[in-house]
Amino acid sequence: MFTVAMVEDDENAAERLRGCLTRYERDHAGVAFDVTEFREPTGFLEPYRASWDIVFMDIEMPNMDGMQAARRLRELDSETILIFVTNMAQFAAKGYEVDALDYIIKPFSYPDFERKLTRALKLAQADGESLLVSQRGSARRIALRDISYIEIRAHNLEYHTDSGTISAYGSLQDIEARLSGSGFIRCGKPYLVSSRHIAQVAGDTVTLTDGTQLPIGRAYRKSFLLALAENLGNDRVR
Repeated sequence: MFTVAMVEDDENAAERLRGCLTRYERDHAGVAFDVTEFREPTGFLEPYRASWDIVFMDIEMPNMDGMQAARRLRELDSETILIFVTNMAQFAAKGYEVDALDYIIKPFSYPDFERKLTRALKLAQADGESLLVSQRGSARRIALRDISYIEIRAHNLEYHTDSGTISAYGSLQDIEARLSGSGFIRCGKPYLVSSRHIAQVAGDTVTLTDGTQLPIGRAYRKSFLLALAENLGNDRVR
């Protein structure tokens, strides 16, 4: 599942984008999108949720134009894939200033959209490492970007993901070692949390982007905060 933000105030253009994304899912087996629409950039950026694989952004919008919004986006998130959707080619060509991957000129055709989206997905997949976990008589692969946190419960590992909880065999100590360097941090004896999904740390509580709150164990607080600061410095929190 790829997360997509659509920042577009023109309903006709938004409808065209939705249709192209739906057609792409139909034409490409195994590809699925979780799409969230924003009619103006302020609502997209405040507060910003750094969990988008791809952002489609119009340039002419109310309150803040797309180039301004893109500059602000890059201050908050250096990793998400940005694609401009506009009828102003002269401005879209300045996308290099905000590290935009590409731009789509309105009115756009599906073949052009398909080609550019395929390129974006290849980049997103290259960044999307996965984990193979053992279940009863089988194995299952989970994209790391989908895991918000891992919990040990009744001698089983519970992988809390965007699409639900997956139970599998294993120990938290082993999985922590396997995920070393991938942005997962131990915040307590039963929890390993993804820095990508951390929205806030306040006192002895870490809040995730979906609103889940986990306690920070006293024995883990110092190492957790140090690891989180290191991940922020390495741009692992997105």
